[in-house]
Amino acid sequence: MSILADILARTRADLAQRYPGGLPDGVPAPAAGRPRRPAFATALRGGPGTAPRVIAELKKASPSKGLIRSDFRPRELAIELAEAGAAALSVLTEEHYFQGAPQALREAAAAVRLPLLRKDFIVHEVQLQEALDWGASAVLLIAAALSPAEYIRLYRAARAAGLDVLSEVHDRAELDTVLDAGAQIVGVNSRNLKTFATDLAGTVDLLGRIPADLIRVAESGIRSAADLRRLAAAGADAFLIGETLMRAPSPGQALRDLLAVAEVAAP
Repeated sequence: MSILADILARTRADLAQRYPGGLPDGVPAPAAGRPRRPAFATALRGGPGTAPRVIAELKKASPSKGLIRSDFRPRELAIELAEAGAAALSVLTEEHYFQGAPQALREAAAAVRLPLLRKDFIVHEVQLQEALDWGASAVLLIAAALSPAEYIRLYRAARAAGLDVLSEVHDRAELDTVLDAGAQIVGVNSRNLKTFATDLAGTVDLLGRIPADLIRVAESGIRSAADLRRLAAAGADAFLIGETLMRAPSPGQALRDLLAVAEVAAP
């Protein structure tokens, strides 16, 4: 069984435990009385002369690398990365393999006004409601984790609830699925979710196949300004960066340095 299959099985088991009376049906609605967060999609649209649009990820651990940041304080990290120039934040809420938590998303939501992505393995509509309740403005839908029918159902439910969707793909077949469904924000993950190895060359190829009027996001394996420039040249509008920032003594300074070098070197 692959790592992805293990995670999905654990996710479904956790949902059954959280909702012992059965998973609720229906499309979620935004929480009443809660101020709407800035739109994720809007934050990712840059333009000529603008700084690279970085989705900075609050990530404590991963299945392939183990513990990444022992001093993991979501509130402080969110503020630090927002002040350093992040366009949006991605917050892990998967508890077993990434040591994420709903509380991390809640703390980030209370601390900053940036758009927030709930980074998790979404398999049911109830997780969309959770994302809204915890303060997210967007969710991740992983094409490799869903059948085409499941992806379409969850994509439509998320959009109906007012959530933006980062649709993640790893190959051409997955890309065709999300494009056919009308995805507006497409992320190409350089990390193979079965082996967790990274391949930027494959990301470059897929980015070039996404229509230019969509928002194209390069995910994973970004370690330097050279990587940013390479991926931007391939068509990326935004960049999701986690481990590189989380391993730095000061994630905010690491982001400032990365953005400064990328801007200076940009044509």
